[in-house]
Amino acid sequence: MKEIPIWEKSCLTLEEAAAYSGVGINRIRKLTNDDRCEFVLWVGGKRLIKRKKFDEYLEKAYSI
Repeated sequence: MKEIPIWEKSCLTLEEAAAYSGVGINRIRKLTNDDRCEFVLWVGGKRLIKRKKFDEYLEKAYSI
């Protein structure tokens, strides 16, 4: 199977999102536990991070 670079994926795992952004996995998990989180996509019990929405969130954030 061909591996797709992280910056071309539309959704990332927590590990990929942490490597991509430099934000820790535990912090991303805490952010995505909020019902109002716009950059999380739940697939059953698995959470994926919508990369473009996550980028927008990080651009606007002063601190997390």
